[in-house]
Amino acid sequence: MTIKAIVTDIEGTTGSISFVHETLFPYARTHLPDFIREHATQPAIAEQLDAVRQEIGQPDANTETVIEQLLNWIAEDKKITPLKALQGLVWENGYKTEAYKGHLYPDAFQKLSDWQQQGIRLFIYSSGSVYAQKLLFGYSDFGDLNHLFEGNFDTLIGGKKDVASYQAIAEQLDLPAQEILFLSDVIAELDAAQAAGLKTTHLIREPGMETGEHPQVSRFDQIDLTAF
Repeated sequence: MTIKAIVTDIEGTTGSISFVHETLFPYARTHLPDFIREHATQPAIAEQLDAVRQEIGQPDANTETVIEQLLNWIAEDKKITPLKALQGLVWENGYKTEAYKGHLYPDAFQKLSDWQQQGIRLFIYSSGSVYAQKLLFGYSDFGDLNHLFEGNFDTLIGGKKDVASYQAIAEQLDLPAQEILFLSDVIAELDAAQAAGLKTTHLIREPGMETGEHPQVSRFDQIDLTAF
C-alpha cells in the first residue's frame, strides 16, 4: 500500500518540546493578561473569552476571572480550544517582533520538503490552534514553510487521543485510512490513529522516552515510506 498523505504532530515531532515549554508558554504567560485587557472588546477576542466562560460554567465571569483561568490552564498545559486560540494571537506578536523563531529540526525540514516535492500530501495535526501552527511554520528557523502543507487540523476536529478525530481527518482527506501516515511522539495519539486505520510512526527524539508497539525512529530521514 502506497502512502499518499502524511499527517504530522508538531511538539516533540517536527520541533522540540522545549521550544513550546521554555519559549512559547512563558511568553504567553507574561503577555496574555495585558493583551486581553487591551483587546477584550474586539469581536474575535470577545468570542474566545465567552468560550472560556462557557467552559468554566460562569457566563458572567469578569475579564480578570477569565485571565486567571487562562493562566491556570497554561500552567497545567491544558489542551482547551479558546486558550489555544488566544495563545496563538499573543504568540503572533512574539514572532513578528522576532522575539523568537519557530523551532524545526533540520531533518524534519529536509524530509518534509522532499516529500512535498515527491507529490505526497502533507498535513499538520496539533493541539495548538491552526493559527498558532501557521505562525510557527511561517516564522520558522527555515523561513516560511506553510507552502509545504495542504492543510492543518487542531482540536476543533477532536482530541488527539480520540479515534474519531483520525477517522474525520481521513474523511476530509478523501483517502483510505491505510494510505495515510501519522507521525507523533505520543503513544496514545498513535494508538488512536492506528485504531482508525492509519499507518503510524513513533518519533523518539529524547532518550528515555516511553516506547510502544509502533514503528520507531529518532529522525525524519529514518522514515521509509516503502515499508508500509
